[in-house]
Amino acid sequence: MRFAAYEHHDRRRLAVVDDHGVLYPVPGVRSLTEVIAAGDGTGALLDLGAATLDVPPGPHISEVRLLPPLQPASVRDFVTFEEHVEGVRRSVEGTGGVPEQWYAAPTFYFTNPHALYASGDDIPMPPGSAVLDFELEVAAVIGREGRDLTPEQARENIIGYTVFNDWSARDLQSAEMKVGLGPCKGKDTATTLGPVLVTADELDPYRDDDGFLRLALTAEVNGEIVGEDLLSNMSWTFEEMVAYASRGTRVVPGDVLGSGTCGNGGCLAELWGVRGEKTPPPLKPGDTVTLTVEGIGTVSNTVVPGADPVPLPTGRRRPRERP
Repeated sequence: MRFAAYEHHDRRRLAVVDDHGVLYPVPGVRSLTEVIAAGDGTGALLDLGAATLDVPPGPHISEVRLLPPLQPASVRDFVTFEEHVEGVRRSVEGTGGVPEQWYAAPTFYFTNPHALYASGDDIPMPPGSAVLDFELEVAAVIGREGRDLTPEQARENIIGYTVFNDWSARDLQSAEMKVGLGPCKGKDTATTLGPVLVTADELDPYRDDDGFLRLALTAEVNGEIVGEDLLSNMSWTFEEMVAYASRGTRVVPGDVLGSGTCGNGGCLAELWGVRGEKTPPPLKPGDTVTLTVEGIGTVSNTVVPGADPVPLPTGRRRPRERP
């Protein structure tokens, strides 16, 4: 089942989306966030969706302004595609290969849950950046709390999936990575989620024998295909990612876990690393990025001019006085 959050006639609603794109508004519910926060899992969401299909239909999805499917409790972004790591390290860090430590565990960082955009929204250039990039990912959404989960248990904690675009200011990222704390403002200003949340059961037919979701992924810039991959090229399953995320802590309803960027052109920086030149060029105002994931849908955003950075001084070299 598919759920969309949208705005129509100045009202924000949650709806079930049928196979023809018709929206069936969920009675008495304004957002998927509040439904997921109840922590009742996929079964309760499916029951809610089935009951909603008995209500009168609303507008077509093309007639409304889409919103991000949910407001996440947190956003963890993983890096699970080996091919992506190889290309981006050359481009962003100036090194080659894949660090041996990468194979030890599905590494992630926390990104900004307050900078979400929906399909159709304009994406402002990050302040101070001239090298903007997209990143084609899929995200799993947690629907039930868990701690120290096994991968087998973790499957019951995933309520659904959505398309995830991790917009990246590569020039800012390259500079701040030298500090050793990972990306911050290079990843802080925009993340696209959408167009819908697809419940986990809908994607089960795409699972291969190893438990990976074999979904076709396509990235386009201004209508030209620049990347194609399979989600099943991940080195860890979503269940394994959730298990690792829950190690020694909790995953809670509304947490979002990004797959990391796919390979073979899942972002421009990977292509720059492989080709040794910025071809295609960095994104600029007026460029439109369209990402499609089989079984989930398509998100599309156009880049627009952003704000100028507010000036700040450089760090002071203080005298290190002691009390």
